[in-house]
Amino acid sequence: MSAQKAMAELIAVFHKYSGKEGDKLTLSKGELKDLLKAEFNDILGKTADQAALDNIFKSLDANADGTVDFQEYITLIACITMLCNEFFVKGK
Repeated sequence: MSAQKAMAELIAVFHKYSGKEGDKLTLSKGELKDLLKAEFNDILGKTADQAALDNIFKSLDANADGTVDFQEYITLIACITMLCNEFFVKGK
């Protein structure tokens, strides 16, 4: 997959879940939970319990408006990608 296709997929995933509960340009806590469970279950596993979700949401919601916007979502993607990279580099 090209980098351009990967970016398009990240955008599509955000919009697949945003707007189900209110603003179509943000993720509510419930939408974020659905996204994490459906899209990142293999990586996060069962660690996405309610307490973990609350912590993730609070950490991502940089402007404290009660939602996760696209920029905050990309922060999550960057963090997960960095952790995966570290895992694979250490595994070599």
